[in-house]
Amino acid sequence: MPFETFIVTAALPSEIHSWADGLRKAHFPPERNHLQAHVTLFHALAPSLFSEVQTVLPAFARDYSPPAVKITGLMSLGKGTAIALSSPDTLAIREEIADRFHGTLTAQDQHKPRLHITIQNKVEPKEAKALQQHLETEIEVQKFAFPALELHIYRGGPWEFVKRWPFRGSRKR
Repeated sequence: MPFETFIVTAALPSEIHSWADGLRKAHFPPERNHLQAHVTLFHALAPSLFSEVQTVLPAFARDYSPPAVKITGLMSLGKGTAIALSSPDTLAIREEIADRFHGTLTAQDQHKPRLHITIQNKVEPKEAKALQQHLETEIEVQKFAFPALELHIYRGGPWEFVKRWPFRGSRKR
């Protein structure tokens, strides 16, 4: 199965996904909006890891309970806007997964991510700042849990969904 790279995301619960995707559709430049709202954990895992990832991700999902997440506000992306998330449990699980793939991660995936849901990107900084000012009173602190890990393939266009592994364990981080 040839492809360029693959992406690992933390799935959003349906109500959070619908809300965030609505914001994304309203504010992301339409000609560039090829994806739905998502939370990226790994941006570019190598195709050579494909089989191993399909063993590692279900093992983590099987062992861990859904990690707690909190929406903390907005995040500036410079030329965009995101919903900022806090989830120490998710970051700990991600770090364990990263340790499994040590030596194979891209520079971007070697760093601890700032968890977020992008709702606007690739606009002028002035436009991004205006959206942030407009939305700052609308984005409220909310708590939820990521229900699953998901795997997507990137072939140069929109992502292709591969599989979803629901968190169903009892182990907490």
